Amino acid sequence: MPRLGAHLSIAGGVYRAVDRAVASGCEALQIFTKSAGQWRARPLPPEEIALFRRRVRESRVRPVVAHNSYLINVAAADRALRTRSIESLIEELDRAEALALDGLVMHPGSFTSGTEDGGLRLIAEALVEIFTLRPGGRTKILLEHTAGQGTNLGHRFEHLAAIIDGVGGSPRVGVCLDTCHLLTAGYDICSPEGYAETFRSFGRLVGFSRLKAFHLNDSKKPCGSRVDRHEHIGRGCLGLEPFRRILNDPRFARLPMLLETPKVDESDRRQRPDVDPLDAMNLRTLRGLMRSQSPKTSASNR
Repeated sequence: MPRLGAHLSIAGGVYRAVDRAVASGCEALQIFTKSAGQWRARPLPPEEIALFRRRVRESRVRPVVAHNSYLINVAAADRALRTRSIESLIEELDRAEALALDGLVMHPGSFTSGTEDGGLRLIAEALVEIFTLRPGGRTKILLEHTAGQGTNLGHRFEHLAAIIDGVGGSPRVGVCLDTCHLLTAGYDICSPEGYAETFRSFGRLVGFSRLKAFHLNDSKKPCGSRVDRHEHIGRGCLGLEPFRRILNDPRFARLPMLLETPKVDESDRRQRPDVDPLDAMNLRTLRGLMRSQSPKTSASNR
C-alpha cells in the first residue's frame, strides 16, 4: 500500500515534525529543514540531528523527505542569483544528508530572462556541479513536476527527461509528481483515458524507476490553466476519482504520498496542537479511497 503522510512543521525543532507525524497518523513525512522564504538557516545542533534520527527510527515514519527553499533558482540567467542558489541547494542537501533523509524535493527553476532550453541546461549543470562537490551522497534530489506558471520549468515530462539526460542519468536524481500540478500543466488525469495516457507518457519519457514520491493535492484551477492553487482532496477540479486511481495503482503501491493541502490557522488547534484537523480530514478521505476500488479504477490501471 502507498505510505500516506503530509508536509508538517518543524517549529520547536526538526524532531517535532516526527512527533506531529505520529500524532496525525502519518506513515511518511515531508519537512522544510529551514525557513522556505529565507536564504540563511540556523545550524542544526548535533543533539537535534541525533534526536530527529532516533525519532524517525523509533516511529518507523518513512520515507522522510525535505522540500527546498522557494528562493532557489538554479535556472536563473542572472549569474549572482544562480551562484547563490547553487550554494543554498548544497547547504540544503548537506542538512538533508545530516538528517538521513531519503530525498530533497526541488522545483527545477525558472528560466527568467533566458530561454527554456538554456534554463534546462543550467539546471543539469548545477546538479552535476553539486554531485561533484558532494560525491557519494545518499539523499536523492527529487525534481518536482510543476504547474508551469510564468517561466517555470519542469511542467512537461520532456523537461524532466532533459534534466535527467543532462546529468548523465545519475541515480541520484528522482522525480516527485504533484496531482494539482499535473492537472494544471495540462495532463488530464481526471478521465480514465487521460490518466492512462498521462502515465504511459511518463513511463516512456521519464521512467517509473525515477518516481520516488507523490504530492497529493486537489486543484482550485482547471486542466491546462498553469496556475498552482492547492485544494482539499475531492473538493477541487480533480475530484475523488483520480486519487482513487493513484492510490490503487499497483505501479505506485510502495511510494510515499504526501499532502500539501491547506492548513488551519495555528489559533484553531486547541485540543491537539500537533494535529491539523484539515490534514486529518484529507488523510481520512484518502484512506477511504484505498479501501474501495471502483470499476473505473480497475479499467484505468490495465
